[in-house]
Amino acid sequence: MTETIRLGTRGSALARVQAELVRAALGRRRPKIDVRVVPIVTQGDRVQDRATDLDFTDAIDRALVAGEVDLAVHSAKDLPAVASRGVRLAAFLPRADPRDALVLRTRGTLASLPPGTRLGSSSPRRRAQLRRARPDLELVELRGNVDTRLARVQSGEIEGAVLAVAGLRRLGRADAVTEVLSVARFLPAPGQGAIAVAVRASDRALGRKVAELDDPRTRAAVTAERSFVEGVGGDCDTPLGAVATVRAGRLWLRAELLSANGQRTVAGARRGAPNSARAIGLGLATGVLRAGGRTLLHEARGG
Repeated sequence: MTETIRLGTRGSALARVQAELVRAALGRRRPKIDVRVVPIVTQGDRVQDRATDLDFTDAIDRALVAGEVDLAVHSAKDLPAVASRGVRLAAFLPRADPRDALVLRTRGTLASLPPGTRLGSSSPRRRAQLRRARPDLELVELRGNVDTRLARVQSGEIEGAVLAVAGLRRLGRADAVTEVLSVARFLPAPGQGAIAVAVRASDRALGRKVAELDDPRTRAAVTAERSFVEGVGGDCDTPLGAVATVRAGRLWLRAELLSANGQRTVAGARRGAPNSARAIGLGLATGVLRAGGRTLLHEARGG
């Protein structure tokens, strides 16, 4: 007998592609499950013309807890540091490239851009990192989905933008990448490049099935990154970056907090066993805060 499962997702093109990746992966493991993708329009999707503190994941998680959908798929970078009440992250698919990409209307690199070049980004992290690397550029607010952002570059309204490599590749727009930015100078957003699948915490049977998709290395890396955010008390408005890798049975986490203008940074790194990912993230957060991160956070919040 075929089991039907409703998979909730945002309605953007990228979100739908990611939902299809989850649907296909679950179908390969459980061919008798019929996964139906249910697009959910969030308020964050509706409000794209100004800064807002709306959480793209909130409406989807509410639908999940209410039983309107059975699973939810999220970009891990959009997740709050602590999962919504009643929700459990049952699986992380194998991670794609977590780096940022520079997309320019004409060819070139970040280093070769003339002073005053207009680049678009609304991410506090990316803006701070760009100001650190090129304080002579003009940064422009840039919101909307990937297609909207690319259209503003192609129209000449702005010369370029910074977007996630993974999102561009998943949308078949790898051709738009002008330069992949080095992690050494542009630590990505925590969870960037990873897809998370959530279930209701009470639905243990479905949770076990979805857990078959879980990639342990991705889970460990993203857990460490999210724990760093939790430990410093950060959110989507905090200029911070973090990335963890698992190699040869060891997890290595690097993270940084930045001032809004990018001229001051408190960074650190910590290594350990993958099964200690949460402790590694929280421990690095404590070290960064003690090294001056508290002052940067205070200033970022208008203190």
